[in-house]
Amino acid sequence: MKTVANLAMVLLLSVALIAGCGSSSAQKDSGDSGSSLESKEAGKLITVGFSQLGAESDWRSANTISMQSAFVPEEGYNLIYKNGQQKQVNQITAIRTFIQQEVDYIVLAPVTESGWDSVLGEARDAGIPVILVDRRVDVADKTLYSCWVGSDFELEGRKMAAWIDSYTKRIGLDASELHIVNIQGTIGSTAQIGRTRGLANAARENGWDLMAEVSGDFTETKGREVMAGLLKRFDNINIVYCENDNEAIGAIDAIEAAGKKVGSNIRKGEIMVVSFDGVNKEALDYAKEGKISCIAECNPLHGPRVRALVDMLVEGETPDKFNYVDERLFSSIPDVTEVKVDGVSYPVQGIDE
Repeated sequence: MKTVANLAMVLLLSVALIAGCGSSSAQKDSGDSGSSLESKEAGKLITVGFSQLGAESDWRSANTISMQSAFVPEEGYNLIYKNGQQKQVNQITAIRTFIQQEVDYIVLAPVTESGWDSVLGEARDAGIPVILVDRRVDVADKTLYSCWVGSDFELEGRKMAAWIDSYTKRIGLDASELHIVNIQGTIGSTAQIGRTRGLANAARENGWDLMAEVSGDFTETKGREVMAGLLKRFDNINIVYCENDNEAIGAIDAIEAAGKKVGSNIRKGEIMVVSFDGVNKEALDYAKEGKISCIAECNPLHGPRVRALVDMLVEGETPDKFNYVDERLFSSIPDVTEVKVDGVSYPVQGIDE
């Protein structure tokens, strides 16, 4: 996790040097892979339009910078970057602008899964391949995009649920004693759908009391607001499942402001917080202090992975449709060293490993 966090911090510090990549223009040929290959061989820049959903979290910022660092003139690429500001209409406008600009490739990190059929159809009609990053789209015709790269969000949720199950059993808690609230991510996003499903299914299977599911929009401010409201509604919360680090930080602020203690000692009245991502430095510090008991890694550094997929398309190759990133669980609590999901063991690493 140190490696991921340090890389993200380096990328964040270098944003001033690379931010200009998204605003430059370049001469280009048409959008099919054959002409792109000719362009690269001729030394011309290949233009990639990147529609990022926004900047709602530290994870998203690190993801953007990774993309900007990967698609640079030195590697034969020109990147046109558009920030969707968490609005699908802005992203649809950006894609149509890319089509008008006749970019060679479009990379899309969609804010939600639905509502993309028409604009992706326009991109396909224009002969421009679309690569999805991080989140997916729910379209009837899967040929509307070339491939996807990102995390298995439901597996992340299932691994976290398995950790909760293992840890609470180790400290002697009955399933009926678990009173859980879920601060969800942006409703309809792939990460929210997967992480919510992972917990909800585990709660049903194990007999946990999943008292509430409320969206925190992946932001610290909303996480704090939602947690404050949940504490007023329920007086027996002992586990808070936050679908990203920023929400967890906000939730911890609200718990402490209410005069309650955050930690893993549930039997002594502490409220246990678990989270996802592992990029935010404050969240990592909280994990070392025991305020966040477990973090499921979600690696944001997809720039090199996306560029590798684009390189394959440029060379006329066909990448795998779905490309998953291997990720880990981290905890400062030594009680659980591995979890099992569908018979597969996943190690739980120390927070400093």
